[in-house]
Amino acid sequence: MEFSLLGPIAVTTGSAELSLGPAKRRSVLALLLLQPNTTVPLEQLIDSLWEDEPPEHARTVVQGHVSRLRATLAEGGAEAYGIELTTHGSAYLLRLPEELIDAHRFGELVALARPEAAPGDAVPLLREALGLWHGPALTGTVTSPPFAAAAHALEERRLTAVEALGRAHGALGEHEQAAAILYSAAVNNPLREGLIAGLMRALFRTGRQSDALEWFHRTRRLLNEELGVDPGERLRGAYEEILRAEAAGGGRAKPAGGARPAGAAPAGAAGAPGGSRSAADRGPRPVAGADRGPVPDGTGTVDAPGAVPGGDGARTGATDGTRAGSGRAGAAPRLLPRAPARFLGREQELAALTAVLTDGGTGESPLAVVAGPAGVGKTACAVQWAHLRADAFPDGQLFADLRGFGEGDEAAPAEILRDFLLALGTPPERVPGSAQAASALFRSLVAERRLLVVLDNARSSAQVRPLLPGGPHCATVVTSRSRLDGLVATDCARPVGLQTLGHEEGAALLGAMLGPERVAEDPAAARELVDLCDGLPLALRAAAAQLTARPRWRLARLAAALRDERRRLALLSAEDTGIAAALRMSVARLSADDAQLLSALATSADGHLNASLAAALAGYDPERTQDGLDRLAEMHLVDEEATDVYTISTLTQLFARDERGESGEGGKHGTGDGSKE
Repeated sequence: MEFSLLGPIAVTTGSAELSLGPAKRRSVLALLLLQPNTTVPLEQLIDSLWEDEPPEHARTVVQGHVSRLRATLAEGGAEAYGIELTTHGSAYLLRLPEELIDAHRFGELVALARPEAAPGDAVPLLREALGLWHGPALTGTVTSPPFAAAAHALEERRLTAVEALGRAHGALGEHEQAAAILYSAAVNNPLREGLIAGLMRALFRTGRQSDALEWFHRTRRLLNEELGVDPGERLRGAYEEILRAEAAGGGRAKPAGGARPAGAAPAGAAGAPGGSRSAADRGPRPVAGADRGPVPDGTGTVDAPGAVPGGDGARTGATDGTRAGSGRAGAAPRLLPRAPARFLGREQELAALTAVLTDGGTGESPLAVVAGPAGVGKTACAVQWAHLRADAFPDGQLFADLRGFGEGDEAAPAEILRDFLLALGTPPERVPGSAQAASALFRSLVAERRLLVVLDNARSSAQVRPLLPGGPHCATVVTSRSRLDGLVATDCARPVGLQTLGHEEGAALLGAMLGPERVAEDPAAARELVDLCDGLPLALRAAAAQLTARPRWRLARLAAALRDERRRLALLSAEDTGIAAALRMSVARLSADDAQLLSALATSADGHLNASLAAALAGYDPERTQDGLDRLAEMHLVDEEATDVYTISTLTQLFARDERGESGEGGKHGTGDGSKE
């Protein structure tokens, strides 16, 4: 007996497929298979089966579906396979060997594959894994958010396996096969940057440089139009590797096998003209011009956030020695992200930024630090102000994500400076290799300009200092979850703190997202939602996304769901955005001691405590506790309301408790050094 989740929901015995009945019954089975050998509460089944208010007889309906599934499995000989569907109070358990589930076998095969270390073994493993798919995951289930989220997660795993298969073929020198595999997936997922990056490298290695570069520019336009963002690390890395390889080779190589319109499907790709190649053509084709320079190997991670890749300043730079010194040729760089949607309030903070950054009386380059907890809207506030005041900086606006609190490593100053210098018209060959020299050149280029620099998501003062302009007419805005006290001390930075929203502002944000009439229907529920979201704009926007996806839900229903502390963080997430993800990035930067202290603080009954209570909860001595509390307060993970009076927000408590429960009594220790949006 085998169970299929990677396509239509199905149960097969031998060559026969069992009749599973209507969509809700298939959905019950799918949810049990997604959590095999685990009790699934009846309430979870009800919430997943009905997007709107469930009927009064929902429990009876689910019980009926479980009963019919139990009978169907028994008729198929489930007992012989060690399969049993049992009831445990108000929950159900599907006990079975997990290797009978195709999604489990898929995961095991992918885990065994090592595309870089053992590509010859990885190719058959990954092909077998991908062969288990027979269409979109969870086909035939109800169209509720929980099933949509589960299907999305499975699809993400499939695409990751496709990317790995492409890398394995590339490691074997089978670049045509890699391009063919990646092409169709890239067409169907045009915003998946890792996939596009792999396709670009495969196309380049087959001699199709123009195709590879066209994929980059097409994806860059889509990212800007659809999401308002610039290409990320992997896509930029592939692009710059190709440019470096071309430069080292003395120019572009001619495409092997003849030119093809940019972006055309590689030979052998599904749906591509001429896809049925002869046997003689199926082997790897030599890369034209390979003897003239290195070919990107996919290991580079060069990332220059905020640049305009391929733009005139970045690609062509100066044509003579004078432009590198002045950097004035061409249009002024406008690298700001698009203005935040539905931005409301923050009048005091915007006014404070204006006062700090337009103060010309000091003769110095003004510097503001917008600081606050994760999800409070620091980036939105800084970018909104930058757009409102853009006319005050006619020589351009530079923007960079420093990745201080994000996945992977923080951005190195040298990477950001390179990006800034290219945007200002410096020829690539004139960009210094060291951060110190690049910083000096940057300051000299902008000394007489009226320029705005926005440095988002900084981790530390040391990361920011090399990126500061020196001219009195330049202004800099830095955002960070840390207070960046070092910048205040050495660079006269002026802090602009962001607080959580009150009831009125929070309800206004919900009204802007959902429509004021929907909020006006139940103002008390709107106030409760603001409280349950701790007044954090990110959490309120995620809550609004939940309600937007359920137009028939009243605000009170979501508020009732959020009262369940076990579900609150999950409900306050929208795809890859949410409070849990934001807090995870903060905690990941903590030292092990500070992470353990935060975990201990989360056990406080009401979130209010002093240093003595914190020491007792953590088992630390007073000095060690006070030092840890100071660092957590600097990171806005706790708030010092008054002398020796600390508070930890409810959402932070819930996150820390979840982490503690997942990783044991000590909590999940960070890997940072204790200093760490």
